[in-house]
Amino acid sequence: MEVEYSETQCVPKDRRPDALGDLRVLPDEILCAMLVYLTPRDVARLSCVSSVMYILCNEEPLWMSLCLDNVNGQLQYKGSWKKTALDQLHLPSEYQETCINPMHFDGFNSLFLLRRHYRCYTTLAGFTFDSGNVERKNNISLEDFRQEFDAKKPVLLSGLADTWPARSTWTIDQLLLNYGDTEFKISQRSSRKISVKFKDYVSYMQIQHDEDPLYIFDDKFGEVVPGLLKDYSVPHLFQEDFFDVLDRDKRPAFRWLIIGPERSGASWHVDPALTSAWNTLLSGRKRWALYPPGRVPLGVTVHVNEEDGDVNVETPSSLQWWLDFYPLLANEDKPIECTQLPGETIFVPSGWWHCVLNLETTVAVTQNFVNSANFEFVCLDMAPGYQHKGVCRAGLLALNEGSFEDSKKTTLSTEDSLSDSDQTRKEKRIKFCEPVEEPNSENAVNSTSINHNLHDQEFSYDINFLEMFLDKGRDHYNSLWSSSNCIGQREMREWLWKLWIAKPGLRNLIWKGACLALNAEKWSECVREICTFHELPFPTDDERFPVGMGSNPVYLIADHVIKLYVEDGLEFSFNALGTELEFYSLLCKVDSPLKNHIPGVLASGILFIENGSYKIVPWDGKGVPNVIASCNLIPENSLEVDFPFGVWSKKNFEIKKAGMSINELISSGDGSRIWPYIVTKRCNGKTFAELRETLSWEDTLYLASFLGEQLRNLHLLPFPSLNASTLADAEEKMEYPCVSGSMEAVTNKLSIPAEWDFFIRTLTRRKKDVCSRLTKWGDPIPSFLIDKVDEYIPDDFPKFLNIFEDGKVAKPCSWIHSDIMDDNIHMEPCCVSSCLTEHTSAADLMHNGYVNGKNGGAERTSWRPSHILDFSDLSIGDPICDLIPIHLDVFRGDPNLLKQFLESYRLPLARKISQHESVDGGGSKFGRLSFIAMCYCILHEDNILGTIFSLCKELRMAKSWEEVEETVWGDLNNYSGFC
Repeated sequence: MEVEYSETQCVPKDRRPDALGDLRVLPDEILCAMLVYLTPRDVARLSCVSSVMYILCNEEPLWMSLCLDNVNGQLQYKGSWKKTALDQLHLPSEYQETCINPMHFDGFNSLFLLRRHYRCYTTLAGFTFDSGNVERKNNISLEDFRQEFDAKKPVLLSGLADTWPARSTWTIDQLLLNYGDTEFKISQRSSRKISVKFKDYVSYMQIQHDEDPLYIFDDKFGEVVPGLLKDYSVPHLFQEDFFDVLDRDKRPAFRWLIIGPERSGASWHVDPALTSAWNTLLSGRKRWALYPPGRVPLGVTVHVNEEDGDVNVETPSSLQWWLDFYPLLANEDKPIECTQLPGETIFVPSGWWHCVLNLETTVAVTQNFVNSANFEFVCLDMAPGYQHKGVCRAGLLALNEGSFEDSKKTTLSTEDSLSDSDQTRKEKRIKFCEPVEEPNSENAVNSTSINHNLHDQEFSYDINFLEMFLDKGRDHYNSLWSSSNCIGQREMREWLWKLWIAKPGLRNLIWKGACLALNAEKWSECVREICTFHELPFPTDDERFPVGMGSNPVYLIADHVIKLYVEDGLEFSFNALGTELEFYSLLCKVDSPLKNHIPGVLASGILFIENGSYKIVPWDGKGVPNVIASCNLIPENSLEVDFPFGVWSKKNFEIKKAGMSINELISSGDGSRIWPYIVTKRCNGKTFAELRETLSWEDTLYLASFLGEQLRNLHLLPFPSLNASTLADAEEKMEYPCVSGSMEAVTNKLSIPAEWDFFIRTLTRRKKDVCSRLTKWGDPIPSFLIDKVDEYIPDDFPKFLNIFEDGKVAKPCSWIHSDIMDDNIHMEPCCVSSCLTEHTSAADLMHNGYVNGKNGGAERTSWRPSHILDFSDLSIGDPICDLIPIHLDVFRGDPNLLKQFLESYRLPLARKISQHESVDGGGSKFGRLSFIAMCYCILHEDNILGTIFSLCKELRMAKSWEEVEETVWGDLNNYSGFC
């Protein structure tokens, strides 16, 4: 019998509504985006739910993301991303076979999946790309390059690599022959650092069908394969690089080996810190698209975090942009373009947006650099705040309504303030244009709304224009540092100081950059006021910059050291200075031998602005000057103690600090107009940080003994008794910690000494968010250890500290320095004839050329530690805490130096638990010094774990915190003679 089908019966039924249920309202792109956040096992389970879920859950781009997010270290591609991901799970082979023969279903259509499938399998050989409209030059001179292009516009250069050996040796076949077993890092949208053997990568390139293929983008290729550095040289046009004053391990990533197959590339971005770059292609062809600064490409969104200025760019892959967005552009909105051929070098100026698409398999080398032309832009981009970062990338559309006028007013008022700023800069300011109505963009700028006529009329990539958008209220020392900056906050200061010393001919330029990044003019003015008040010599030109890696501005001027307190806001600054002054007073009172190894205090006070003028009030830490009272920061016990802002006031603040954000800390008082300060005597010689690489082993052992002896002196000092009102104030404002929730687990509150009570409260606050803090710090802390941290850290800190024996306190608190690092240890030279003694005069040192950290050329045999510096982090707590910076920073984890230190220290570090003594919930680990020290590392307010996993890279593969503990602190458990 013949069956008739209607037209509608010939069309398969749409299976999407029934297969997805309530999820059918979501488009496929949203569903696919959600699946990325599941684990591979959950995706596999979800694929069994329905036919459509099976289709979505078996997409190769999904499994590529899942694989890259879970790979740990080296990657080996198994022919498909699903197979590779299943192989990572170490599943039995019979379970992996299910992905060989995928099922097929009719009645399902998806334009989103179709487009993605097309991008995965398309080839670019059939696409026609012309030579482009980027200007081309051959054998251009350095003078012509600087005049026409440097920091101005891109250019495609030929002739720069003609003599490089890489022109013939950097082919896929030759590299495979020479470096097949070498691991290179890949750049992909993954939070993990992934490497792949080159031979495996070549195999992957030959069989892959990825929309955004893996891309070798290795900034350590020169360290991994030094021979590759001999195959090319930096072209003469780009040899000026201000970052070259930094040691190799301190300078940011700046050179990359780039290898990628057809369809791979770099999506739209602006290079880090607004640096400029050159890129030389050795084989293959690349297509470039570029937009000038401030002109965001279509389809790209810029997000700038208001809190720390971190910049995040949302962008399609380079292939997707060229296929889906480029055709939508009118001719006048199209980017500047070019096709780069082997042997050609493209120059990308500071701040320019660029996107790269590999038309075939390519090999290239690229370097970023800072020179005279872009230095100020780099400094500007490092400055704290967010508005200027958005404007540099997205133009005036980064501003909210009215922000442009506000920036103009702020700039003009700053010029009229008491600050003696550089008048030449005022004359160079551009003429302001009246802004027209702007779209509201809450720090996110979508390029689809750009009005280019408005943009071109108002936005200027000029340093005098861009600096208007700096947040003048944000201070370099106590504002959050953007994680997108290419170097750290302290490294930035070190870099500028080294530039100042190394390039005296460029000091006008360097000073302008320092004023942008560090607000150097403000600190310089403050120092001049202090020098005037105390009749000290003014800084020489060499002394204009703050020195050191600390968190406060420090100036070395003649025989004096001036330190201004700004770290963590005004309240913390008062407590820091008050505690130091209280401590110095105690040293003299008890005549501790430690006082001979601490720089003498010459003056201290408070600098502030009142009615547009600087004023200074001397302050020895006692009493409460009116300038402090006006900030509403008077401690409640101020009339009952000699040092109202002493150590117990500081401990009170530390407890609050453990639960406060950086913005809350900084906002405590008018920190932008009031600065506590101290003047101390300058030491002769150099810091250990400067001498580390040149010291003999005997000198370093002597240093370990010196530190043990001085830490002994410090930890034996009596600390001020707790005033009753101070304790009552703390008890009233903070509940006593009970993390475990068990009444039996809580030690009797009344029996805990007040000093330990403060210490326990701080630890408890820090434990509450320990996982989120470690996660935020991220690499190199292994994520699987972060997941286990809560079960490693104890809940009951009174029992963890084990301070009681037979109902009595058996473990005392002590003063702790908290920050004895390599730049806080000062050393003096021993001359040829004899080592320095306490009778060696300053005249002797001057004769031998060792004053002010300068070596005049006299022969020396050794260096001896003389002083411990910077007591602004003084606290009272467990003396074990002082071992953390000493062992990890000064000793770099060397067990021999730790042993030498302990032999000199000779004080108990913990109460030994007898074999008959029970410690509930802790077992034997509570009696291990290594366990106590490891817990303090994890709970530390600074990223101590980052240091640990950087020093001991093998620990990144550790299976437990106990393994890390034993490796780093295991030698402490042998210290039993004095426990």
